[in-house]
Amino acid sequence: MMRNAFKMKLHKGFEAEYKRRHDEIWPELAAELQKAGISDYSIFLDEETLTLFAVQKLSDNNSADNLPNTEIVKKWWAYMKDIMDSNPDNSPVCKPLREVFHID
Repeated sequence: MMRNAFKMKLHKGFEAEYKRRHDEIWPELAAELQKAGISDYSIFLDEETLTLFAVQKLSDNNSADNLPNTEIVKKWWAYMKDIMDSNPDNSPVCKPLREVFHID
């Protein structure tokens, strides 16, 4: 099992909407993430900078790299693109973060 962390950027004024959409995450999206080997997935918001910090656990045999090719993920990206920084393909602009410390 390995941890994966990344950051994204929320548009100003959409803090409550971002939380609402994730509180109502589509069951088929949650199932797809689990099927890909993602677990213990959390997203935190820095309210001063509107930076979203995500951390997730990936199983050793995960298929997370294939998620961008699934229809449900593409549909979620299209749903979220209006409230966060997004790429031309609607995927969120994600910056990977390097782990520098961990206590287990």
